[in-house]
Amino acid sequence: MRSVCAVVLALAAAALSSADSDTHRLRHDSNLDIYKRLFETKRKDQLNALKNLVELNDINQQYKIIDIMLKGLFKVLEDSRQILVAANMQPDDPFPMDDKIKEAYSHVVENTAFFGDVALRFPRIVHHYYDRNTDWDGMLRWGLNFCNQTGVFTGGAHQHVLTLMSQELGIIEKTPDFINPYRTERDDVLHTAEAFQKILREEEKRRRKEEKRKEIRKGPRISRSRTEL
Repeated sequence: MRSVCAVVLALAAAALSSADSDTHRLRHDSNLDIYKRLFETKRKDQLNALKNLVELNDINQQYKIIDIMLKGLFKVLEDSRQILVAANMQPDDPFPMDDKIKEAYSHVVENTAFFGDVALRFPRIVHHYYDRNTDWDGMLRWGLNFCNQTGVFTGGAHQHVLTLMSQELGIIEKTPDFINPYRTERDDVLHTAEAFQKILREEEKRRRKEEKRKEIRKGPRISRSRTEL
C-alpha cells in the first residue's frame, strides 16, 4: 500500500513539475511576444533613420557615415556576443530576464537586422568594407544564426530582410529569382571598384566646388557690412 502511495505521490510531483515547467515556458513566451512588439517599433525607427541617409544623395558623405556606423555596429555585436556566450545563452532559450543579458540579446537581434537594411540599400559601399573583413564575416554569420533561432523573425517581413541580405553578401547561395529590391541603377554603375572610386572623386570635387561657391557668395555680404559700419 505504501509503495502504491509512493508511486501516486511521485506521479503527482512529476505532473506538478511539468505544469510548473509549462507555466514557466508560457510566461517567458509572453515576454518574447512583448519584446517582438518593441522590436517592431525599433525597426520603424531604424528604417526612418536609414531613409534620411538614402535621401542625403551624397555618396561621399554616405561613405563616411556608413564607415563610422558599421565599425560601431560590429563592435556592439562583438561585445554582445561575449556577454551571451559567457552567460551560456542559447538563441532558442526562453527570453532572458536578466537586464544585462536582455540588452545583449536585443543588440544582436536589432543590429543584425539593421545591417541587413544597410547592406541592401547600399550594397556597393557595404561590399567595399565587408568583403575584405573576415572578422565581420564571422561575426555576421554568428549573428544570423542567432537571429534565425530566436523566434523573433519567424513568419515576419524581417526574416525576408535577413534572407535577402545573406544572398546579397554571398553568405548563402542566391536563388535563381534573387533580386535586391533596393538596388538602383547607380549601384550597377558602382559594380567595379574603379567606378566606385571614380564616383567618390567626382563627389569630392563637386563638394569642394559647392563650398567655394558658398564662400564667394558670403564674400560680398561681409564686404558690404564692413562698408556700412
